[in-house]
Amino acid sequence: MLKADVAIVGAGAAGLSLAHRLSRGTPGDRRLSVLLMDAPPGPLRPPVRTWCFWEEGPGPYDAALSAVWRRLRVRTPEGRLLDRDIAPLTYKMIRSDDFEDLVGRDLARSDEVRRVEAAVETVDGVTGGAEIRARTGEGAPVTVRARWVFDSRPLGSLPAARTTLLQHFHGWYVRAERPVFDRGTVEFMDFRVMQPPGGLAFGYVLPTDSRRALVEYTEFSRAVLSPDAYDTALRRYTDQVLRLGDFTVVSTETGMIPMTDARFHRRSGPSVFRIGAAGGATRPSTGYTFSAIQRQTRAVAAALRAGRHPLPPPAHPARSRAMDAVLLRALDSGRVDGAAFFSRLFARVPAERLLRFLDGETRLREDLALGIRTPVLPMLRSAAELSWLPRRPAPQADPGRAFPRGGPGHP
Repeated sequence: MLKADVAIVGAGAAGLSLAHRLSRGTPGDRRLSVLLMDAPPGPLRPPVRTWCFWEEGPGPYDAALSAVWRRLRVRTPEGRLLDRDIAPLTYKMIRSDDFEDLVGRDLARSDEVRRVEAAVETVDGVTGGAEIRARTGEGAPVTVRARWVFDSRPLGSLPAARTTLLQHFHGWYVRAERPVFDRGTVEFMDFRVMQPPGGLAFGYVLPTDSRRALVEYTEFSRAVLSPDAYDTALRRYTDQVLRLGDFTVVSTETGMIPMTDARFHRRSGPSVFRIGAAGGATRPSTGYTFSAIQRQTRAVAAALRAGRHPLPPPAHPARSRAMDAVLLRALDSGRVDGAAFFSRLFARVPAERLLRFLDGETRLREDLALGIRTPVLPMLRSAAELSWLPRRPAPQADPGRAFPRGGPGHP
C-alpha cells in the first residue's frame, strides 16, 4: 500500500504539468507528498505529438521549445493572403517528448514527487480520500491511498452533447531539397485545399527552418478519413498548393480531437477530480488545450499548497463556451461556411485580439465587437435553436487516435 497526499493518474500534458507545479514549491509552502502514476510502455501511452500555444513573454517550458514565431498567415479559399504580426504574443511549438524530458529532469530532483509506473484499473472513493488499484508492466498489483486524486486519462466516451464535430488531421514532418519555407511565419489556416461537403478543411504549416516543417491537412467534420485519403490530400497540398518540389517525409503525426458542447464533469468523486482534456480543457471551437491545462493546473496547485479545496476551475469562461456552442451548431447545420467564416474573422479582427479571445481573455465589449463581424443572422438562428435541442450521446470514435492540440494545438 502506497500512501500520498496527492495522486496524479496519467503522465500526459495535464498530469506532468500538475506534478511539475507541485514539485516547485517556495519556502513557506505547505509540503505535500505526491505520486505520479504513469502507464508502462505500450498501447496505453500516447504517441509523440506536437503542442502549440501562444503566450506573452518567456514561459516555464521555453527550454523545451522546438520553434517560436511572431507572425501568422491565413490564406482564403480564393488565395488572398492575410499576414499578421501577433506581438506582444508569440506562437510556440513544443514536442511532447521534449516536454516530458524537461519536466522529468525537474521531477527527478524533487523530494516531494514520486513516479510509479503502473496501469491504473480502478479509482474508488474511500473514507478520507480515494483508493487506486493498478498493475505494473509485469502484472504485479499496486494499491495507492491518497487524500486527493487527479485523473487525466482520456474518457472512455464523450458526454452527451447537442453538437459534436471532429477535428481530425494527418501531418508529415518534411525535409525539402531546397529552401521553400518562411522560417518566421506559421501557415495558420490555408483554405486553398479542397473543401469537403458538410465541413471545412485547411492546410497548416509549422516551419522549423527554410527546408523543414510540419505540414498538416486538417478537417472539421463528423467522421474521420481513411489513411489513404489523408495521404492523397497531403500530397495534393504539398505538390499543387505549396509546390514544395522534391522532399522527404521524415515522420508522421495523426490525431483526432472532439469539438463538442458537452458538459465535462470536473469531479467524479468526493476526492477525485478530472483534469486536462477529460476535465474540459479542450476549447470546443478550436481544439487548443495546452494553455488551458496550464491555467487549470496552476489553480489546483495553488489550492493544494494553501490547504484549500482543490476542485479544478472551469478551463474556459462560461461566455466562451456559450459562443463556441453557437459556432459549432452553425458549422454543423451548414448555415455558416467555415472557410469563409474564419477568413473573415482574420481579415477584420486584429490577430492579437483574436488569439486573446480564443484563450477567453477578452472583455464582453470585445466579444460583442467580434460577434458583429460574424454572419449575424445565421449565428442568431443557431443560438435560438440551442435552447430546445436535446443533448444526445456523441458518436463513438477511436480513443487511440484522440489527443488534444495544444495538444497538438491549432484551430
